[in-house]
Amino acid sequence: MVRLNVLKNATKGGRNAQPLDPSSVLNTLPTAVMVLDDKGIIRQVNTATEQLFHLGSNSLCGHPLTEFLPGDSPIVGLVQVVSEDNYGVSEHGVTLDSPRTGLRTVTVQATPVAERVGWVVLALVEQTLAIRIGQQMGHRNAARSVSAMSALLAHEIKNPLSGIRGAAQLLEQSGSEDDRVLTRLITDEADRIVKLVERMEVFSDTRPPQREPVNIHQVMEHVRRVAENGFGKSVRFIEHYDPSLPPVPGDRDQLVQVFLNLVKNAVEAAPEQGGEVILSTGYQHGVRVAVPGSRTRMNLPLVVSIQDNGEGIPEDLRQHLFDPFVSTKPKGSGLGLALVAKIVNDHGGIIEFDSQPRRTVFKVMLPIMTTGRRDGRKKSTPTP
Repeated sequence: MVRLNVLKNATKGGRNAQPLDPSSVLNTLPTAVMVLDDKGIIRQVNTATEQLFHLGSNSLCGHPLTEFLPGDSPIVGLVQVVSEDNYGVSEHGVTLDSPRTGLRTVTVQATPVAERVGWVVLALVEQTLAIRIGQQMGHRNAARSVSAMSALLAHEIKNPLSGIRGAAQLLEQSGSEDDRVLTRLITDEADRIVKLVERMEVFSDTRPPQREPVNIHQVMEHVRRVAENGFGKSVRFIEHYDPSLPPVPGDRDQLVQVFLNLVKNAVEAAPEQGGEVILSTGYQHGVRVAVPGSRTRMNLPLVVSIQDNGEGIPEDLRQHLFDPFVSTKPKGSGLGLALVAKIVNDHGGIIEFDSQPRRTVFKVMLPIMTTGRRDGRKKSTPTP
């Protein structure tokens, strides 16, 4: 049986401490938790549940669970068993598959509520959490490795190429027509390699970005307009924004570059007929990441998601997606996502993805400007 009690004496204040609100405690959990009544109607959800279904509590509460999960879902069946038989059930490796959540493997824990006959507390623990953490660490490693590679290329390749090009130009002056064809080929190829190295040099820039308050919705609006009037004319854009989000501390132009790259990838992945790209923003609690080399933990509550309905990312590329020169495009250089990883890393954020057929989502989690308020009207500093 489960009894939701108010947590008391949680701080050193002892008897004088203020009791904690159970809802605030639930909202800090990474596990999706919801309360259902004896009719299967959702009565309460935490923040992790809102993120799982990409809906706010107002859109979830008051609606039956079967409105968001198929009626033949094993999760719905487990809830019915617990509601009728009044005992707890825990089952591992359960498939969660719905248009809003995509295909996931979860551990389900369903427990009756002591004071309410037929009511059930349902908890969904995603088993792919460890994979997502691995992706987050992988993008940071990719950002560091590509920075080191670009510095090496600039030093060891670009300088010798100028000598090769100069020697070819000297030979061209005294050579025959056939020789000049070959020397022009040498200079053209040298120029092509120099341009590639110059593209890589952006990764060796280790200067921190200029941190100014950036309205993420203005960034996304700019990106959408560019896409709709250019490469994204053939797809339908859908927006789900949280208007109360505070500013992000960062470089506006670099953030535009990040999301323009992600949106372009989503557009190219979407089908030619019926292609959709969903742009969404949200606020999540309890996500803190350790800063390498220190004991500081950065709070990353702001989430920007880019979702497409394409075929998905091939399984063999997922572990190396943010590495340089890895691309799913026949003519792609494989530097776009590597640059995205670097910029996100420079802003103190993380990027992750979840890819299933007809549903691929890239999520960028970023710090916010702290003001003590959600609207971010007062100028302040990044979240520590």
